Amino acid sequence: MILITGATGNLGKATVEFLLRKIPAASVAVLARHPEKLAEIKALGVDVRQGDYTNPASLVAAFKGIEKLFLISSSDLADRSTQHINVVNAAKQSGVKHIVFTSFQRKRETDSPIQMLAQSYIDTEKHIKASGLTYTILKNGLYADVLPMFLGEKVLETGIFYPAGTTKSAYTVRRDMAEAAANVLADTGHENKEYIFATEENVSFDDIAAILSSITGKHVGNINPTKEIFIETLSKAGAPQESVGMAVGFAEAIRLGEFASGKTDLENILGKKPTPLKEFLRNIYSN
Repeated sequence: MILITGATGNLGKATVEFLLRKIPAASVAVLARHPEKLAEIKALGVDVRQGDYTNPASLVAAFKGIEKLFLISSSDLADRSTQHINVVNAAKQSGVKHIVFTSFQRKRETDSPIQMLAQSYIDTEKHIKASGLTYTILKNGLYADVLPMFLGEKVLETGIFYPAGTTKSAYTVRRDMAEAAANVLADTGHENKEYIFATEENVSFDDIAAILSSITGKHVGNINPTKEIFIETLSKAGAPQESVGMAVGFAEAIRLGEFASGKTDLENILGKKPTPLKEFLRNIYSN
């Protein structure tokens, strides 16, 4: 049986959806802190189990009879490493044979502008490999789905205001990653391998402005402020400092080319071309 953690989140739900197209529901289990939120999935015949990343005993019980575990990273940024380690330890104790982990695409292991996020993934990868469990590491690229957050609600009126420079990055649609993950979970031949799940299409924020202009028929500019002006502007607008810091960290990582990609594994595992960024943005901004 295959178990998917984080099944109430967007990536988890999409992975379950794609996995059920490939294998019977009776072979699929999901984990959630609040199982009542997964009534629709349970109605499909999927085994819904209660478990909490912060409660190792609940994880050990939930993982009984599971052969392959899909560990979707925790949304708790403050204690993510500990929670992931709890999952890995419980998986080993419960007899899980194979763990598939959603990590992230990166260029450097240290001194990243988003090191506060990166470190938990790096720690988890190391712990999985040291555990002796068979593993597959999915190094997911930067989600195209976060672009609207970077662009802001009024991007079509005011243009792009984000200090990411002119560096190109790969923005990958989450549903493509979910479908590829489902393919890995349903198939064999992925044991002890690491895959980069990112599109090979790289674009800058200048390119994104041009795409938005093309889609909407409006002129969308890219102001590309300095980091200092960006921080000052958002702070004066009342944005929480934690959110500002996160936005600046990702902007700097983009500027340094952390998310630029060359040849990746996504198309091969997906079995088709990943969704182009223009198509993704059209679905959001053409209405």
